[in-house]
Amino acid sequence: MPKEIERKFLVINNSYHQLASKSHNIKQGYISANKNTTVRIRIKDDTAFITIKGTTIGFSRDEWEYPIPLCDANEIISNLSCGKIIEKTRYIVNFKDHTWEIDEFHGVHEGLVIAEIELTDEKESFPIPSFIGEEVTGNVNYYNSILAGI
Repeated sequence: MPKEIERKFLVINNSYHQLASKSHNIKQGYISANKNTTVRIRIKDDTAFITIKGTTIGFSRDEWEYPIPLCDANEIISNLSCGKIIEKTRYIVNFKDHTWEIDEFHGVHEGLVIAEIELTDEKESFPIPSFIGEEVTGNVNYYNSILAGI
């Protein structure tokens, strides 16, 4: 079963802009969310995915992600999304052998910037770049599904 092991942090400055190797425009909507499962549709640039995530335990949760046709993703987001549509720009920063994803939110969450790092083990150590602030892993207020209002 695929697992996602992820830690989240608030971002305290925009120095990641100079470090980013690339960026992506992301739009996502949730079609289902409850305490055990979330199902979202995400469009990243010109590709689309459906993602199913289980309950977070510690820093880990079950996750399945599959590509879907872009036209289907747009229709599902437009017609079936619960809550608000999340729109953000994601910056990719490689820092000392680890990849950070920094999300700048747009729209109603303009100004919110969250960094995530995916790990191979919950106990894995990693260096902290200067743009990283308070850890918010496990704080439900920073879950994208909660930001979407569902």
